Amino acid sequence: MAMTLEDFKAARRVLDGVISPTHLVHSPAFSKASGNHVYLKPENLQITGAYKIRGATYKVSTLTEEQRAKGLITASAGNHAQGVAMAAQKAGCRAVIVMPTTTPLVKVNNTKALGAEVVLFGGTFDDAAAKAHELEAEQGLTYIPPFNDATVATGQGTIAYEIFSDLPDVDVILVPIGGGGLCAGVATLTKLLNPNVQVIGVEPSGAASMKAALKAGKPVTLESVDTIADGVAVKTVGDVVFPYIQKYVDDIITIDDSELVDAFLDMMEKHKMVVENAGLLPIAALNHLGCKDKNVACVLSGGNMDVITMSSLVQHGLINRGRIFTFSVLLPDRPGELLRVAEIIAREKGNVVKLDHNQFVSINRQSAVELKVTLEAFGHEHKEAILTALQREGYQAHIVNTADFVY
Repeated sequence: MAMTLEDFKAARRVLDGVISPTHLVHSPAFSKASGNHVYLKPENLQITGAYKIRGATYKVSTLTEEQRAKGLITASAGNHAQGVAMAAQKAGCRAVIVMPTTTPLVKVNNTKALGAEVVLFGGTFDDAAAKAHELEAEQGLTYIPPFNDATVATGQGTIAYEIFSDLPDVDVILVPIGGGGLCAGVATLTKLLNPNVQVIGVEPSGAASMKAALKAGKPVTLESVDTIADGVAVKTVGDVVFPYIQKYVDDIITIDDSELVDAFLDMMEKHKMVVENAGLLPIAALNHLGCKDKNVACVLSGGNMDVITMSSLVQHGLINRGRIFTFSVLLPDRPGELLRVAEIIAREKGNVVKLDHNQFVSINRQSAVELKVTLEAFGHEHKEAILTALQREGYQAHIVNTADFVY
């Protein structure tokens, strides 16, 4: 099946009344920082917490009664799992979902809550996909591809209709890329509606399988993937959707994990929204755009993230920005030294989060006590001002690994 305008119209009709409306949200903060007019497409607020419900629902609607009766199976890092589980529930058929063992617990539990049978297997999506195909053959189930399928991609691409409806004069659409289904669908419909709009795919540098495929002119398999964006940690992009990426996507931007940490903190502070790391790729990409004063739509693909990961990202984001840091200093073993250090910190308006006072690191009474202090600061300049003030008073403070001390 090719992705035609008629196919997209059919998908939109099927999804009407099924999906939640996720209207564009203008972001003054991201607009100011990037020099463009930035709008967020919050698919993290979708009915299953991600865009995947679109492709899964449309795909299931095209199956025969016989195919549905066999039961459905898929492999997923989490979001497609919930999409297929809900589509199966609505269709009244069985669903088996194979997920990597590293899948966040919230995605596993949400999938089970929708009535699906969950099988945890392997460390990556590719491992889970191989297991799913084994079960497909053994049990005669109907496989619902997570991305490498034109029908699924057509369902995902309906996002473009909504972007154009809310922002007719959009100039650039930023889309996360894992296997390529979402980006292929959005890019194809975008070019059908207005070929002048740029579509830019964004993927993590630790799983840049699409960039590698475009360079080779065909899908290639990465030896390994290493990224905190688990939703797009794919070794091999889909060969079915790849030609659409080649034809319709204008550029690919790769993002380091550290940029996703900053983007998470920005999204939480500026918009009070939880967006998973894969969905934050377009936000991080705003810093890499070579344009100004353009209308830019960022597809936030999902928001299914467990609270432990959220906590870790907040902590690391604060550390990256100098808003939390830890220093170590050796003190003479005499009364009042800890108080003196505390007074310096208070004078400089630092806020103590945690401290460790160890009297037994040395037998030299002039430098016998090691003091480790974790502080809240306003940023890197404030951090340096506190360290300088300590040095002025004769204390040689050294930065240590804050993450090790905080957790």
